[in-house]
Amino acid sequence: MSSDLKNHIRDIPDFPKEGIIFKDITTLLKDKDAFRRSVDILADKFKGEKIDQIVGVEARGFIFGAALAYKMGVGFVPVRKKGKLPGKTKSVTYELEYGSDSLEIHEDAIAPKTRVLIVDDLLATGGTIEATSRLIKDLNAEVAGIAFLIELKFLKGKDRLKDFEVYSVLEY
Repeated sequence: MSSDLKNHIRDIPDFPKEGIIFKDITTLLKDKDAFRRSVDILADKFKGEKIDQIVGVEARGFIFGAALAYKMGVGFVPVRKKGKLPGKTKSVTYELEYGSDSLEIHEDAIAPKTRVLIVDDLLATGGTIEATSRLIKDLNAEVAGIAFLIELKFLKGKDRLKDFEVYSVLEY
């Protein structure tokens, strides 16, 4: 059922730089049936789990995370780039291929012992989600699972997340 969703993912060669084939999800998002099906597949995967909140990672993780939170009847918490959230935040800095970046979450966004499902559109090297999981742990909450629309298996991002249940609808 999920394999036909690949027909809704557009490849953009040489974006954002030469040699990279970008997996464009906007073609899936604009198709109401494909978008609904992708959210339904994610919801079905975690239906039996005790999930208290969904954490979505900026920016495309907001799209799937918010839709999934609505479908599952739980709250949604955004994880954003540094300086984008008002109020008191917790921050984590992580290494990228060429430099570093930071993510933040509100200090009061997740209560201790809350079971959280982290959602993003794509798993590449795993650095962003590894950093997000550290933020969840810093709030004394539990990562109940991690979900993606797409996993780029050749980048081995799952290797960085081996302490967690990781699920991807589509694999390339």
